Amino acid sequence: MTTVFAMLLAVQASSTGSSPQLPVVGSASTVKATRTAEPPVLDGQDSDLVWRSAPAIDGFLEAKPTEGAPPMFRTEARVAYDERNLYVFVRAFDPHPDSIVRLLSRRDDQTASDYVTLMLDPYHDRRTGYEFSVNPAGVKSDYAIYKDGDEDVAWDAIWDAATRVDSLGWTAEYRIPLSQLHYSSRGGGTFGLLIWRVIQRHTATVTWPLYRVSRSGLPSQFGTLTGLEGLGSPGRAEITPYVVTKNSPSTTPDGLEQSQDLSVGGDFRYRLASNLLLNATVNPDFGQVEADPSELNLSAFETFFDERRPFFVEGKGLFTFTVNCVVVLDCNTGEGLFYSRRIGRAPQLTDIYGSDGAPPATKILGAAKITGRLPGGFSLGVLDAVTDHETAPGRGPTLEPASNYAVVRGNQDFRGGEGSVGFIATAVNRSLDDASAAFLHRGAYSGGIDARWRFNGRYEVSGSLDLSRVEGDTAVIARTQRDPVHLYQRPDGGLDYDPTRTSLGGSNQEIRFAKVGGRRLHFETAYQRRSAGFEINDIGFLRQADQQEWTSWANLVFSTPNRIFQQLRWNFNNWEYWTSDGLPTERAFNTNVHVQFTNRWWLHLGGTLGQVGATYCDRCARGGPAVRQDAYLSPWMTIEGDDRRPLKPILSLNYTTGDGGRSETIEVKPELDLKIASRFTTSLSADYTHNRNDIQYFGTFTDAAGADHFTFAHLAQQTLSLTWRLGYTFTPTTSLQIYASPFVSKGTYSNIREIADARASDYDARYRSYTDSSVAAQPTGFNFQQFRSNVVFRWEYRPGSTLFLVWSQGREGSADIEGRSSFRGDIGDLFARRANDTFLVKVSYWLAR
Repeated sequence: MTTVFAMLLAVQASSTGSSPQLPVVGSASTVKATRTAEPPVLDGQDSDLVWRSAPAIDGFLEAKPTEGAPPMFRTEARVAYDERNLYVFVRAFDPHPDSIVRLLSRRDDQTASDYVTLMLDPYHDRRTGYEFSVNPAGVKSDYAIYKDGDEDVAWDAIWDAATRVDSLGWTAEYRIPLSQLHYSSRGGGTFGLLIWRVIQRHTATVTWPLYRVSRSGLPSQFGTLTGLEGLGSPGRAEITPYVVTKNSPSTTPDGLEQSQDLSVGGDFRYRLASNLLLNATVNPDFGQVEADPSELNLSAFETFFDERRPFFVEGKGLFTFTVNCVVVLDCNTGEGLFYSRRIGRAPQLTDIYGSDGAPPATKILGAAKITGRLPGGFSLGVLDAVTDHETAPGRGPTLEPASNYAVVRGNQDFRGGEGSVGFIATAVNRSLDDASAAFLHRGAYSGGIDARWRFNGRYEVSGSLDLSRVEGDTAVIARTQRDPVHLYQRPDGGLDYDPTRTSLGGSNQEIRFAKVGGRRLHFETAYQRRSAGFEINDIGFLRQADQQEWTSWANLVFSTPNRIFQQLRWNFNNWEYWTSDGLPTERAFNTNVHVQFTNRWWLHLGGTLGQVGATYCDRCARGGPAVRQDAYLSPWMTIEGDDRRPLKPILSLNYTTGDGGRSETIEVKPELDLKIASRFTTSLSADYTHNRNDIQYFGTFTDAAGADHFTFAHLAQQTLSLTWRLGYTFTPTTSLQIYASPFVSKGTYSNIREIADARASDYDARYRSYTDSSVAAQPTGFNFQQFRSNVVFRWEYRPGSTLFLVWSQGREGSADIEGRSSFRGDIGDLFARRANDTFLVKVSYWLAR
């Protein structure tokens, strides 16, 4: 590995000379906005008087691929304002206008196109901001920025832009209403500003001021926009009422029939101050949101699904308080003290009382949140939501009680955003009855504090302390202790399982040290500890308590292009897990490389060697003893085509072998992305997995003497999913999106065994055959089939006002045997099943005062 590293350095040096140095970078990063008495006409032309008098910003430099190099093409920008709007004109010079990439797509869908992005930091706190992006075809995207670089992609503002391609290149002219920005009235007329231009065919990015890829953070690198004096008080109120008519299947005593529903709701925004916003929704409907991907979960842990509902996604960065967020895991486990999908989830007691006729989601009666940032750098977020009481058809038992969810999040920045201290508090209170009290917590509360300190511009120390408490009847607290998150009942766990408890509490502690800046080397090391009683799943998301973790990561970056590659990143990872009592449960090493070649193709490859030394799985037996694990090896590779071409192929291969060769997984994921003309895109992907698991948990059986037998089986499983997406953009404000995905997973269980000597070093000594009559009554396999699709027509007929036409279809079925059909036959069976069709029309109208 040392030899390979030396070769990379040699290749890197050969492209830049023996002593590579960056070009000298100018220090000018301040511009003054010009006040205008007459608003410019939004037409993409610079003929207005204000654009002739406003000073030009022309010190653009290349951020990618070569940081600090002179730009490939010249760019100029000018900034003006009046008491209601901010205006920006950008001239993107290009000697070959016919080569400018200008793809049509729906709003917020960033394609492989040229584009210009205006980035603003109205608070000038160097931690937060907004992005307004437009491409030469006039397609708009906007994002909110938090934590100095994280993006809230669901944030949508009401703004406008005009673009034009001419003999000099192309232009982008912006009109940003100040009512869409949060800013302090005592901010002294100063915003942060960065202008970002992408030249797609050369995969080049130029910015003013220079955005240094070698530095961490985004708003902290913005320039300064001054002269914004006498800004008017923005409009205080915005209301968006909507009407929804839905035709969907429902269960009646006579069977399944289509029902027609008409509902009215609305979103309301009220600006309490220039930097404080109230956002509320009444009787929301999210029928236009794409369905979750299909899956068959045979593990002990809940699956995390991303939030897609606009009200909850917008501003989520302010409410984020993560748990188990480390670079080794890509911070993608979703774990944290607030998981908004708990609000309006599918009724939780359908597995207890039956799902026939149950609503797919609990109705949200209303929700409101207050977000803002005070002049001293204090950010505040308050959210409250109320959900309805859901029952089985015919006024049957409670499936979900009426509930209230509340979150308060605050964060104080200091030292110009180099440090921060924050807190969060959450609460869930339910109105329980006899049908629900044994299964759901009456109250669930959590709180936490977090802090971060960056020093020398490159290093960062951060940490957090979280506490939780749940309350309820003895039956539900006993269930909580026994569920897979906690497993107090493990015979060798050393935990105090108490079925008489009426509450359960726990804590989580995390500390992290990282090098976040620098051109070549970055690293992170972190330690976490969660007690067995830590429970946040009523309003948060947590896979496992009773755990300690130590993770380390290092990253080598080669960002200067040479004869072989455009960029290369090489990661090294190590993670080790223990129970809170010190039993080792995971020990693994991983390395992976990501390289973009000069032809713009990508190669991603890596591998993991896991369970090195003696480790034990404390969750595999689902409450039984911890079972010793054998080493596993998991190499993988992905090849990704040039995103600039009409046809982009992607191929991913994953392989895992473990348990001395007894278990094996092979996964193949091909994908084709096709761009036809500038307005039509489509993609087709497949995911085939062959899984041979010799120790798949099968069940826990209790014999006549009251002894528990924890059993495992050999599982031979095959899974196939297909995903087709199509997008057609009529205009930048009118689009059609189609999503369709059939899914089949089937398998057969054999060789049923129970635990004999769970910690034996010899694999065969850990298990013995189990042939009790109770096993014969269990299914010998499964065949799960599901189809989900959405067709969404979206028309923004005026700024902020939208018409949605939606058709959703679902089909589903399952059997207790794998069956003899091929995948072709299974998919044929799937499409022969009854279709559940839902048709929805949603019309909203934006009003502002």
